[in-house]
Amino acid sequence: MFEILIEPTTKPEDLNPPEGQLLLVNKPYKWTSFDVVNKLRYHIKRSYKLKKVKVGHAGTLDPLATGLLLICAGRKTKELHLLTGLDKTYTGSFVLGQTTPSFDLETEVDKETPVDHITEEDIHRTAKEMIGKQEQMPPIFSAKKVDGKRAYHAARKGKDIKLTAHPIEIFDFRITAIEMPRIDFEVKCSKGTYIRSIARDFGEKLSAGAHLSELTRTAAGPYLLETAFDLEELVAHLSEPKTPL
Repeated sequence: MFEILIEPTTKPEDLNPPEGQLLLVNKPYKWTSFDVVNKLRYHIKRSYKLKKVKVGHAGTLDPLATGLLLICAGRKTKELHLLTGLDKTYTGSFVLGQTTPSFDLETEVDKETPVDHITEEDIHRTAKEMIGKQEQMPPIFSAKKVDGKRAYHAARKGKDIKLTAHPIEIFDFRITAIEMPRIDFEVKCSKGTYIRSIARDFGEKLSAGAHLSELTRTAAGPYLLETAFDLEELVAHLSEPKTPL
């Protein structure tokens, strides 16, 4: 059982980011993690009349994902290293029988395969088989660095990219609903795990292919999405007049 590493701020009236705080934020759809960091940095500086303030996040979420983002501000950025290694929990959906180059909806479907042969028993069994330690190949449309550059830059230009597998662990993988070809799931995994790659591997094991169609991070270690700030709500409170520190 995780213990709270850093007490997060849960009440808007307790906001004082320059002094150092952990903020749990629900990342909006199509926002990058850096978009959230930059927006909060801008409003903290503007609200508290600061020339500069440190703001950072612990664990990137893809633009097409929503959910829990751990943001440290002020002095708490020195403690980001305590948060980056936390296990993560996600809910989401796969679409069986369709693959995309990015393993999600960033790119168009490039191949379709029949799924009539797949039973509910096959789906549940495959999820159980994927639990445990393993080597995972990242998507080429990812923030992994190749020769000092993000892989997705080259992938979007159609260049050939060679990535290496890295060790991950899937602690739990449950199928929560089946409405073919859509499969809903919940997965708990180690840091560095790409859920898009889980979608690819899941589809390959079923000889049908798959892509990730929805994804929400619901937990990171002891921190829960249900206690997170809505981004616009947080910005609204930060935009209220403050006394300069």
